[in-house]
Amino acid sequence: MSGTFVGMPSFPEAARAAVGDTTLRANLRHATHTIRDKRARAVAELDDWAALRRAGKEIKDRTLRHLDVYLLQLEETVTAAGGTVHWAADAAEANGIVAELVKATGETEVVKVKSMATQEIGLNEHLEAEGIAAYETDLAELIVQLGDDRPSHILVPAIHRNRAEIRDIFREKMGSWGRPAPEGLSDNPAELAEAARLHLREKFLRAKVGISGANFMVAETGTLVVVESEGNGRMCLTLPETLISVVGIEKVVPTWQDLEVFLQTLPRSSTAERMNPYTSMWTGTADDDGPSAFHLVLLDNGRTDALADEIGRQALRCIRCSACLNVCPVYERAGGHAYGSVYPGPIGAILTPQLRGTASEIDASLPYASSLCGACYEVCPVAIDIPEVLVHLRERVATEGGKGHRLEKAVVGASTWLLDHPHALAAAERLASATRALHPKRLPGPGAGQWSRHRDLPDVPAEPFRDWWKRNRA
Repeated sequence: MSGTFVGMPSFPEAARAAVGDTTLRANLRHATHTIRDKRARAVAELDDWAALRRAGKEIKDRTLRHLDVYLLQLEETVTAAGGTVHWAADAAEANGIVAELVKATGETEVVKVKSMATQEIGLNEHLEAEGIAAYETDLAELIVQLGDDRPSHILVPAIHRNRAEIRDIFREKMGSWGRPAPEGLSDNPAELAEAARLHLREKFLRAKVGISGANFMVAETGTLVVVESEGNGRMCLTLPETLISVVGIEKVVPTWQDLEVFLQTLPRSSTAERMNPYTSMWTGTADDDGPSAFHLVLLDNGRTDALADEIGRQALRCIRCSACLNVCPVYERAGGHAYGSVYPGPIGAILTPQLRGTASEIDASLPYASSLCGACYEVCPVAIDIPEVLVHLRERVATEGGKGHRLEKAVVGASTWLLDHPHALAAAERLASATRALHPKRLPGPGAGQWSRHRDLPDVPAEPFRDWWKRNRA
């Protein structure tokens, strides 16, 4: 994937362009409504869903409070099982570690399991610069990669594409990446899936190095878990001789008993299934099965900073189910690309500014990419109060005085002074009434003008209230 999020416009600007794309909006509406309806039925099957949700929240909170203890335990158990643990403070360090591990094998290509952590750090681009080809094997990720595109959804990265668009991508691009698409390929889903299977099969059988993320890491035993629906992950995790897993430090859970909760809530919240078709678990290495070398790269990349924020840290509970995206009215209309991050939607609006900071225009705008309707909180299987964190981050952005907020602070400061001085306030009111015929219907400038773009300013009365009161009630 050569697309990049660097230098993207702020969310309002990007969303304005996306909203005008009728094909995109139709694709998103159909997909999100289908997924959310299926999820609602799957969740309704469990009488104890509320208890499972509460348990997931409490497990995650307890783990985050003692994250240092569980990470050290994880390192010990992974090492004891034959794996090697690497610690990466940021994206550059993680990319460097993975590139060196691949080079040490002498290979120049790798197959990848769908992984948001590797997308977050731009691993594919880094490997390409190092002369290593990284092949995505998840169907949706394959579509994105072949189309030189960017993911737009946590669960379904190619949700913004319809069947006809996917057919055209396969026809035009598959041949340059390996086995070409069959002649006369149609947009029938079965034919598209078969074309992808044939294209990927040769890569699975040839690759000596696999790269994955993980949905969970069990500190108790050093076990990593990947859940998926297609089986491509199972191929990447078992066939290569070397397996490298890049995982965010927040993905650890203390015990297998804790894992049981999430293996009930994640499938229902993501794919609306009672259980994922493929749940792969591996612990270190074995002499007669799977990879002979296993490396775990534990990624921080801003997570420790998020952990230090008592309100914002709840974003680290996220199990990447994408339920919040599928119910969000903003995401449904704007799509994932407008968020300028590998993490789109409501969870991206609170996670990305904490991982990357709010110095850039796009990151500072993300906490405002919400109507605060609260639908995201209602469906979250680990009860992340996304609206609360959004408001918290808005306060942080305003305090830092980013673009537009310097003017806002100046206006608030001037208004405070005026309200503290009654005579000055009375004079200002009389001046406003005397000049009301000259008042514009819209506020000027890029900052205040945004507010009044779709609403008229209220009319100023011909006489200030205090003057009317003196004349009629004195």
